[in-house]
Amino acid sequence: LLTGALGSAWAGYALSNLPPLVHIALALAFGFFFGALVGAIAGYLKAFRGVHEVITTIMLNSIVMGIVDYLASNPFKEADQALTRTPQILDSVRLPMFGNFPSGFFLAAALAFLMWWILGFTTTGFRFNTVGRNRFAAWYAGISVKRTVVSAMVISGAIAGLGGAIETLGITYRYAPAFNLGLGFDGITIALLGRVHPIGIIPGAILIGGMRAGAANMQFDAGVAPELVDLLMALILFFVTAPLIARFFKNSRNKSVTSGWGN
Repeated sequence: LLTGALGSAWAGYALSNLPPLVHIALALAFGFFFGALVGAIAGYLKAFRGVHEVITTIMLNSIVMGIVDYLASNPFKEADQALTRTPQILDSVRLPMFGNFPSGFFLAAALAFLMWWILGFTTTGFRFNTVGRNRFAAWYAGISVKRTVVSAMVISGAIAGLGGAIETLGITYRYAPAFNLGLGFDGITIALLGRVHPIGIIPGAILIGGMRAGAANMQFDAGVAPELVDLLMALILFFVTAPLIARFFKNSRNKSVTSGWGN
């Protein structure tokens, strides 16, 4: 997300004299590429070194934050400004608005439908699902597990980088280090709320995004503390995950009861 946001911001203000469609496509490609690059690092370590992706991605968070903060504070920093941020992107690269909706919303929705089609109706999606469910069975069936793991992480990183690029080109119009606060945890909540389904995350994202966007207005117009939104999101996450946790413990208990010398 961070590398995609910074890469698209640089392409947005440093590259000029380009037609709007070409400039937007190029800036989105920058975000796509740099997000994929970070995902490839985690995928390689997972596939070829056996390092758990949660550990590597958490460590990469700190590394990437340090790198992008340095770039935004020094070579990419807006001149004559005390704040750590890049210059504003050019008008030719800004994503248009459709009424009250930024075009990034439609891009994200289209990407969700694309991933639903890939995962459900293509050979690539079948490989991803098979390796994710049982990598040993996938290997026995002739699927290249290492290549599939790296590909999945590259695509995942590219999607995150594209999300950062859309945020830069359609909302913030520059890279600012604080734009991503809480997005990772909100993403986990949305994924669980949508049952980790590409189409299900769309209404989940609209719900969580609406709650986040309305928190400030609720505070000023109705006197409601903004922390109430965090409480509601925590309750949503609790009730969404409660059946999964209960099912996990139930299955574990059944295995311990039925296992024996004869199994």
